[in-house]
Amino acid sequence: MDTRVFWDERYGSRDQLFSGAPNGALVTEVADLPPGQALDVGCGEGADALWLAQRGWRVTAVDISRVALRRAAAAATDVAGRVAWLCGDLTTTPPPAGAFDLVNVQYFPLPRQPHHAALRRLLDAVAPGGTLLFVGHAPADLPHQDGNGSTSDDYDQPGDVARLLDDGWVVQVDETRPRTNPTVTPHTHDTVLRARRLRAEEHR
Repeated sequence: MDTRVFWDERYGSRDQLFSGAPNGALVTEVADLPPGQALDVGCGEGADALWLAQRGWRVTAVDISRVALRRAAAAATDVAGRVAWLCGDLTTTPPPAGAFDLVNVQYFPLPRQPHHAALRRLLDAVAPGGTLLFVGHAPADLPHQDGNGSTSDDYDQPGDVARLLDDGWVVQVDETRPRTNPTVTPHTHDTVLRARRLRAEEHR
């Protein structure tokens, strides 16, 4: 099934697919950052984007599902001017390079491409001094196959990110931890990667 159709049908199957609360790892890892420009990858119904916007961030929120984006925009009346809702596929259309102080990737099924091409484009989107937050389900929580016959090896994981980062980055967090809201998901642990891109003057 076409990816866009799959997600439109999934979101359209109920009035609200997710809890409406921001992801716990985002709240934990980003609360201390000064607001700037953020990219929310696979924003879904918009909980993370709204949380960021309410804290002063200007957010570009991207998802492949128009159903999800309409729902997110309808909930964004108090921060409408701080969020741009964009329908797109970041696996084929890369974000602008060096444009974002935060790139937020939460449980996004990023297909593993040759040489991790799509993942590298997301890394390139982080501005000097900016932060990448990449969160996935812990491998032990993942089924051998999903409903489409794919396995976790078919998607980039936080560990792939850590291996791609060069000396232009500082890894601040790289760990597996219990989820803060395990009651709303069968997944009990997250793998969290937080890294900061160094500015030119910080290179040794």
